[in-house]
Amino acid sequence: MKKELSGGCGIALLGFVAMIIVFGVVAVFSMRADGEAGEGALGLMVLIAILLPFLYWGYSMLYKSMHPGEPVKLTKKAKQYGGGVLLALIALMGWAVMTNKPAVKEAKPITEIAQEPNEPKDSVVITEVMEGDPYKELDELIGLESVKEEVHTLANFAKIQQQRKAQGLKVPKMSFHLVFTGSPGTGKTTVARIVARIYKDLGILKSGHTVETDRSGLVAEYVGQTAIKTNAVIDSALNGVLFIDEAYALVPENAGSDYGQEAISTLLKRMEDDRDKLVVIIAGYPNEMKRFIDSNPGLQSRFTRYINFPDYTDAELFDIFQLYLNKNQYTITDDAAQLLKANFSYAVANKTKNFGNARYVRNIFERAVEQQANRLSTQRSISDEELSQLTKEDIENAFKLRK
Repeated sequence: MKKELSGGCGIALLGFVAMIIVFGVVAVFSMRADGEAGEGALGLMVLIAILLPFLYWGYSMLYKSMHPGEPVKLTKKAKQYGGGVLLALIALMGWAVMTNKPAVKEAKPITEIAQEPNEPKDSVVITEVMEGDPYKELDELIGLESVKEEVHTLANFAKIQQQRKAQGLKVPKMSFHLVFTGSPGTGKTTVARIVARIYKDLGILKSGHTVETDRSGLVAEYVGQTAIKTNAVIDSALNGVLFIDEAYALVPENAGSDYGQEAISTLLKRMEDDRDKLVVIIAGYPNEMKRFIDSNPGLQSRFTRYINFPDYTDAELFDIFQLYLNKNQYTITDDAAQLLKANFSYAVANKTKNFGNARYVRNIFERAVEQQANRLSTQRSISDEELSQLTKEDIENAFKLRK
C-alpha cells in the first residue's frame, strides 16, 4: 500500500509539473511582439525552473516519511510514464520557442528600429555635431529675427548662470527644455540643431548632437512596446537634444485610450532621471501644442519656455530661393525672378494653415530644376550658362506642377 501510494504521489507530482509546462507551451505559442505576453511566458518558464527543485524536495520528504531509512526513489511506473511525459513536454516547449521566432524577438538597435522593411517606417534621425560657430549660423538664418533674439537671450542667461555656479554662487533652478511653435518649414528643426550646439558650447551638454523624431519613432503598435521604443530613442539622445516634431500627435484629440500616453509617461520619467544629460525640444502648431501641454501637468511643469516661429514673408521666401540657387550653382533670369516674386506674394496672401514656407520654396526649386532639364534635354549643344540658368518658362512650369 505504501509503495503504491508513493508511486501515485510521484506520478501526481510529475503530472503537476507537466501541467505547469503545458501552460508554458500555451504561453509560448500565444506570444507576440508586444512584450507583455512574451514577458509573461518567460516569467512562467522561470517559475517552472524554480518550482522543480521544491517539487522534488516535497516528494522526497513525503517518501522518507513513508519509507524511513530508504533512499528516495520513484517506482518503475512513475519513471516510465511521468518521465516520458516530462521529456515530451520539454521537447515540445523547446520546439515552440525555436519555431516561434516573433515570440523571442530580440531588442534591436535604434538605427534598425527606424528602418523595418515590413513595418511602418519610423522617423528617427540622428544629426551629429557639425563644425563651425553656432551663434554665427543662427544670425545668418533668413528672417526669424524674434527667434534669434530669444535664443541669444537664453544663451546669455545660461552663460551667466554657469559662471555664477563656477564662482560658488547660488544658481536658480532653470529648465533648458523648449517648446517651438509655428507652421511647417519655418526653421524649427534647423534652430533645434543650433541650440544643441550652443548648449554644448556652454557646457550644458557633453555631446550636443540632435535626435529628431515624431510620434512614429516613439509609439509602437502593441501595449508594452512603446516604453521600450521610447527609451531606446531617449538613450540615443543622452548628452544631446531630443527633438520631437508634431509632438501633439502623441495625444490625439478624442482618441480615448492611446499608446501615446505611455510614451509621454516614459519621456517625463527620463527627463527627471536624466535631467543633467537630456534636453527635450518639442515642436508643432501653436494651438495644438497648447492643447498638448495642457493635457498633462508633468508637461506643464517641465516645458515653460516657448519660442514662436513666424511664417516667412514673400521677400524672405525669395531670399530662401536665392539661397538654393547659390548653394547648387544656379542662376535665374530677371523675368523669371519677377515671376517668382509675384507667385510668392500670391502664395503668402492666400496661404492656408498647412502652408509649407521654406519647404514650399524647396519644392518649387526642385520642380524648376526638373523643368530646366526637360527643356535642355532636346538640345544638342548646351553651354555652361544654359546648364546653370533657370528661365521664366522653368518657373512657370514649376508652379503649374504645384497646382
